Amino acid sequence: MYLCYVDESGVPEITGNTSHFVLAGLSIPVWHWGDCDSEIRTVKRKYFLADSTEIHAAWLLRPYLEQKQIADFDSLDYRERRARVEVLRRAELLRLQRTNPKAFKQVRKNFRETEAYIHLTSDERRAFAKSLANCVSSWGFARLFAECIDKIHFDPARAQRTISEQAFEQLVSRFEQYLQSISQEGEKHHGLLIHDNNQTVSKKHTDLMKAYFQTGTLWTHVNHIIETPLFVDSELTSMIQIADVCCYSLRRYLENNEEELFDLVFKRADRRNEVVVGVRHFTNPTCKCKICQSHRAAPTSPLQLRLPKA
Repeated sequence: MYLCYVDESGVPEITGNTSHFVLAGLSIPVWHWGDCDSEIRTVKRKYFLADSTEIHAAWLLRPYLEQKQIADFDSLDYRERRARVEVLRRAELLRLQRTNPKAFKQVRKNFRETEAYIHLTSDERRAFAKSLANCVSSWGFARLFAECIDKIHFDPARAQRTISEQAFEQLVSRFEQYLQSISQEGEKHHGLLIHDNNQTVSKKHTDLMKAYFQTGTLWTHVNHIIETPLFVDSELTSMIQIADVCCYSLRRYLENNEEELFDLVFKRADRRNEVVVGVRHFTNPTCKCKICQSHRAAPTSPLQLRLPKA
């Protein structure tokens, strides 16, 4: 059994505030689940984060303005850093509650989502994210599947599906084809999609999977993936959080050319020979990003089947 943890980055709406929508799945054999989970807990503890701390890359890596207001913040110990940031945040919430109730709600959410990380400097938070990406990079048994859609070049009328529907169909197709390729005569490998629990997405993806199971996707029949995806609370499932890091890394590379995290997680992209088949950038055909170049690369060794570089 292979578990494929799925998450997304960006928004699928054409008018949303991101130029790309990324849906990614990180697949691992079920017998490696415990090892992966243990590695992630070890990295969290190194940065004094509880095992239960949810990793959300977009919140983790944004600027924390309060830290810049504290003199010599980097030289303080973790406890003092947290105490001083909390004082500033309480004061700001009290001010907004009186003067700007609308902004108060958004700022309160920002503070809640970043609370676990306020004792870490910007460099430490970046190092933490890189440590997680290094874990993914070292998992030779893992495979990354993703559809990265440049919304400028996507036409829903021509595609006859929404951005989120295309992304999910592509992800399912690539995971299914991977399972087909590793299954041998008399030994059929099955896969399970595990997604962050969202009521709207869960119903849509469950309905789509039922349709794929009956008629197949545009690219393949589906007979290796279990029909109904499993939806879990990402706060309680560390591997969903790692899928979030992968999604974020792909989108930030495509939108901002940030390569540090991308280069690490992209090593696990599913490959056939030397060609990346697990990750696609849906965009202008002339795009020269690393994903598009790897997707077009000519095979150099017929003996290397779907083995990402170590």
